Amino acid sequence: MKPILITPTPDDLAAAEDLLKALLRIDTSNPPGREREAIDFLRWQCVSDGFGPEIVGNPERPNLVFKLEAAPENRKGPPLILSCHVDTVPADPSRWTHPPFSGHQANGYIWGRGALDMKGFAAMAFTVMRLLRRHRLPINRDVIFAAVSDEEAGTDQGSAWLVENRPDLLGDRPAYVINEVGGFTVHHKGLRYYPVQVAEKGIAWLRLTIQGSPGHSSLPGQDNAVALLAEAADKIAKARLPWHPSDVAKRYLKAFAEPLKGSAKTLVPLLSNPATGPGLLSRAISDPSRRAAIEAILRNTATPTRISGGISINMLPYEASVDIDGRLAPGQKAKYLVSELYKAIGDPDRAKYRIEILRESPAVEFTTETPLYEHIREVMALRDPEAHVVPSVIPGFTDSRNYAKLGAVCYGFYPLRLPPDLDFASLFHGDDERIPVDGFDWGIETLMHLLSRFLTT
Repeated sequence: MKPILITPTPDDLAAAEDLLKALLRIDTSNPPGREREAIDFLRWQCVSDGFGPEIVGNPERPNLVFKLEAAPENRKGPPLILSCHVDTVPADPSRWTHPPFSGHQANGYIWGRGALDMKGFAAMAFTVMRLLRRHRLPINRDVIFAAVSDEEAGTDQGSAWLVENRPDLLGDRPAYVINEVGGFTVHHKGLRYYPVQVAEKGIAWLRLTIQGSPGHSSLPGQDNAVALLAEAADKIAKARLPWHPSDVAKRYLKAFAEPLKGSAKTLVPLLSNPATGPGLLSRAISDPSRRAAIEAILRNTATPTRISGGISINMLPYEASVDIDGRLAPGQKAKYLVSELYKAIGDPDRAKYRIEILRESPAVEFTTETPLYEHIREVMALRDPEAHVVPSVIPGFTDSRNYAKLGAVCYGFYPLRLPPDLDFASLFHGDDERIPVDGFDWGIETLMHLLSRFLTT
């Protein structure tokens, strides 16, 4: 069957921009988690468009799911899910050019916490669902829209809850999920890359504790738990842990180097080698942010984030702790990272410090040998003839790690055309988060072209 291509009209794009602005004006900061208003707003949008959404989960932090059904005679496979989360990390208004919960449009951008992560995709995916229904395409599988809560703090109230309690709303065994962190322009040496996320690192949330000797703080002692903790936390923050180059990380580096001329191709095996990679990295990649991104996928990482200890300003505490956000390279486990950290802080015998595992979730990886991935490649070649599509691995986690439990192949594909001067990575969880309007509109058209092709062939 020849694919049916649908292109959004200017009015469709304007409506999507308005939808995004409205979502950005709702403060869904997590913590504490204020998703209810956003979910209610999306429910109202669904009803207005003739969809029948279901609201499930924690009444204060619910999830919204609705489905566009394929005709039985057209259905060729399990559903495809468009997934987004409506919660965001907090924002400090005093640090922003425009208020973070204003949905302000200026200088070609829509500003607001969540513009990129990931209310922009919520508006994009909802618009595509609206167009699929309006044009009555003969889709070959059900398409499910899922807007979930609590992604930023671990997914317990959101996708994890859905997978564990209502997999029926997700089609029980969905074939595909399109999610975040991929599809955006990466400019490098005059080339344009579009990473498609096919893997993400695992989680190892840890707590390091040290005991000291309580006493009066007017008599400083050598056994101050806070001072000992600070010393350990500093060592962890500065540690460069061992290289663990996974196959998916190697494929990503190889794909990125493939279009480059010169020595780039020969560098990849050296960067991937635990013996040569750590010393070569700083010389091979001069850009600090790009270097950090590459390093993060080649090893486990551990970042101290939260300190506790002491009950009074004038008393030496008997105990102090620091929470550590650990991320696991594919194939790694939390216990391996714990061993690496004991060595990093100079306590290999574990006699001085105690490290406990608070939460662990393994890395996930998805194949690129699918019709959907091939359609992504084809559509990107049409949308940007100079595009280089590369399968990528990200250092963070997304809802995909939960959908994987249902057997779904999950891709991070949130198409955005970005200008070369926009530091995309710094805007994720950073100040002045914003999305270029023309790049957002281009992304809607791209996602619409992808789905109208994939769902009608």
